[in-house]
Amino acid sequence: MNKTLSQSSLTKSFGVSLPLSTEYPTLKDKELTDKLEETLRKYNVFETDAELRHRMDVLHKINTLYKNWIKEISISKNMPEDVAEKVGGKVCTFGSFRLGVNSQGGDIDTLCIAPRHIDRSDFFTSFAELLKKQPEVQKLLVIEEAFVPVIKTEFDGIELDMLFARLSFSTIPDDLDLKDDSILRNLDEKCVRSLNGCRVTDEILTLVPNVETFRLTLRTIKLWAKRNGVYSNALGYLGGVAWAMLVARVCQFYPNAAASTLVDRFFFVFSEWVWPNTATSTGGSPVILKPMPSFEELPPYGFPVWDPRLNPSDKNHLMPIITPAYPQQNSTYNVTASTRQVMIEEIKRGFEICQQVNSSKQDWNTLFQPRNFFNRYKHFIVLIASTIVKDQYMDWIRLVESKIRFLILALEKNQYISIAHINPQGYEEVKEIEVENLDSPDEPTQAKNYISFWFIGLEFKNTGDTTVDLDLTEPIQSFTDRVYTQAQKLSIISPLLDAKYVKKSQLKKYLPLSILKLEPKANKKSEAQKETDKVKAEKIDEKKSAQEIENSNVKLAKSDSKDSFILYPDSGESNSRKELVKDMSEVPPIDHKEEDGSELKRPIEQDQMIDQDKPAKQLKIDDLNSNESQ
Repeated sequence: MNKTLSQSSLTKSFGVSLPLSTEYPTLKDKELTDKLEETLRKYNVFETDAELRHRMDVLHKINTLYKNWIKEISISKNMPEDVAEKVGGKVCTFGSFRLGVNSQGGDIDTLCIAPRHIDRSDFFTSFAELLKKQPEVQKLLVIEEAFVPVIKTEFDGIELDMLFARLSFSTIPDDLDLKDDSILRNLDEKCVRSLNGCRVTDEILTLVPNVETFRLTLRTIKLWAKRNGVYSNALGYLGGVAWAMLVARVCQFYPNAAASTLVDRFFFVFSEWVWPNTATSTGGSPVILKPMPSFEELPPYGFPVWDPRLNPSDKNHLMPIITPAYPQQNSTYNVTASTRQVMIEEIKRGFEICQQVNSSKQDWNTLFQPRNFFNRYKHFIVLIASTIVKDQYMDWIRLVESKIRFLILALEKNQYISIAHINPQGYEEVKEIEVENLDSPDEPTQAKNYISFWFIGLEFKNTGDTTVDLDLTEPIQSFTDRVYTQAQKLSIISPLLDAKYVKKSQLKKYLPLSILKLEPKANKKSEAQKETDKVKAEKIDEKKSAQEIENSNVKLAKSDSKDSFILYPDSGESNSRKELVKDMSEVPPIDHKEEDGSELKRPIEQDQMIDQDKPAKQLKIDDLNSNESQ
């Protein structure tokens, strides 16, 4: 019977090709899958029934609140009450929750759909105000300037990202089919982008052979990506939707396989995948889950779709993973050469670990143990964003994070830099500093300074015995100008941004050893002496770490800009930083050194916050290729 089924499956196409294998799970495959699920539960990737019921209760309350709001707004626009009762409205979910892979403590992505007489401005003003009045709402943030505008809130302990789309319909029925392309008629691009979250999620679920197996595999890959620092759309890695589409493609290749096999095959397939625009290949392929429509088959709504044949710029994309719903888009537009290289290296390492798991040399837990980022490089750029205005701190940090990829792109253009590896894990700290007292200039006052750090690991090309002066002034200045320009447009008060070049040995000025966990330098001591020194060093480090934990308030930052709808639109050409802020009120003076235009100095009272290291201007590449770890 199985043989007949297998032969029959060979004639069936999954996605855009035939399966690579239709084999069914062996007893060993099932055992490995059981062990995989057991390991995942230790990382809290599964919700309890009670947590799921709570989420459903929150969604029901939000849906009821939203529908009642639409009714009230409709009446306020002179619509008869009996008609307003019937216009409807709907709150849909997308992302991890809709895919069925939400983890404990995760947020819920929602889309609020409204009839044509409800404006976007109504949603981001009137509905936002209504949310603020709800006793269940702990916090609320409106980000109307984002690439896809969003309201971020926490309702009864559940974090929600709420998008908005206004359809051209007079009423919104509860059984509205979001997969129907006709709902896009007469919509603007912001509404289409908002709708695409739900439309893509629904398409993915219909394109995988086995939904439950897909879900377990996706939980594994998402946890692996987050633990290994390759999960952040904003910073040039892949976001949740892109990883889901890669997993879905592997499920199409192996339609009958168990989750443990799919995890192994995931790393195998994408460690061998030939992406476009690589140094070793002139070809390359995108990842596509269903056949792309021809120009004649496209719906007549005029939205641009990803197609290198029609759009020359699409040929430049480095890691195209194409959404299956119209209008088809590349979900990985932000990927750079460096982030692609980092992801491919991690995927290859993941495949090696899976081989060891299959041969019983390692267990699944090894897959989720990351390499130490700070031990991988000798040279770093540290980005330091800060403000004394608490209410604008998160706006400022989101803005900086959404622009870091432009710095990475600029660094990659430098002929001496082979890789600029941004660590998606940010760090934050709050420090007391002295600030100018406008009432009594001679008596400075104390204020809290809210700080975030990001670290970029630099790897340089081998220059032999040649000494090279590496000038990073232009990319650093261009990046900071771009960020400050956007900060002015968003009316962010007192934003400060520094970029510094540091060696590995200087990282302890920014982060405690308990976070860095740096490996000691290699030396030529005897094995016995090495062991003695190691024991002494461990005791000293334990004492230092304990003291640092007690004294340091540096902690891991929780980023919420992992997916594309948090990105801010670019503001175009940058001007000089001094011109950008000259009209901004309450901005402390920021001086440029005459001899070094790349260093953005803090006001004098902030010098005590961070030790001044080398500005990110020039460093000599005379010892970059030596074996000594700095």
